Amino acid sequence: MPTSPSVVPHHIAVVMDGNGRWATRRLLPRLAGHKQGVDSLRRCARACVERGVGVLTVFAFSSENWNRPADEVSGLMDLLAKALSREVPQLHKDGVQLHFVGDKASLSEKVREGLQQAEAITAGNTRLILNVCFNYGGRWDIAQAAASLAARGEAITEASLDKAMALSFVADPDLLIRTGGEMRISNFLLWQCAYSELYFSDRLWPEFDEAALDEAIAAYAGRERRFGKTSAQVQKSSRSTGSRA
Repeated sequence: MPTSPSVVPHHIAVVMDGNGRWATRRLLPRLAGHKQGVDSLRRCARACVERGVGVLTVFAFSSENWNRPADEVSGLMDLLAKALSREVPQLHKDGVQLHFVGDKASLSEKVREGLQQAEAITAGNTRLILNVCFNYGGRWDIAQAAASLAARGEAITEASLDKAMALSFVADPDLLIRTGGEMRISNFLLWQCAYSELYFSDRLWPEFDEAALDEAIAAYAGRERRFGKTSAQVQKSSRSTGSRA
């Protein structure tokens, strides 16, 4: 389903839900679903590059996921380490700049070093910024921003908080996609998604392919983003600038 480049969202955020259910339905261990989810993320990143998306932010591991069974958490950590060594060279070749966003203090030194190395290798790439939110929570993000401002003795305002958020180096998401049929954002980008368009897909994340991404972008393209204004104001501004609001 082709879409006009003028209405492709600059920043897409994704809650990649359904890996475990995908595996369970196939009588496979849950970790097999997470491995398949890595393949889906690879496809999604490449598709975003091809469609002219500037930023892709994905929810890979939430701060609440530590409460999952210990063997699943351990498997996810091992999967992250293996994915870094396997995927980073190709992402680098594709022009993807990697950032890992979240509380790294509770991660092992080996994992932290792997994340830092991946960021350093891809730092000069410009075709797509890929933010992987790992051990991340929206409430944690707001709290750490407020704490950093307080520690510096700065006033806590909307503007200062915005600059202190973990994703302050990119614009807020235009489109938030959640797969897996659930209709909630689950503590993901609570600050940044204040005006994001929300799109919920019944497909489990391992099943979310290029066609599904195009469907989400097409749905976004058909919406009017008002940011508190009236429809008449938006249409007037759009006519005067020659672009879609």
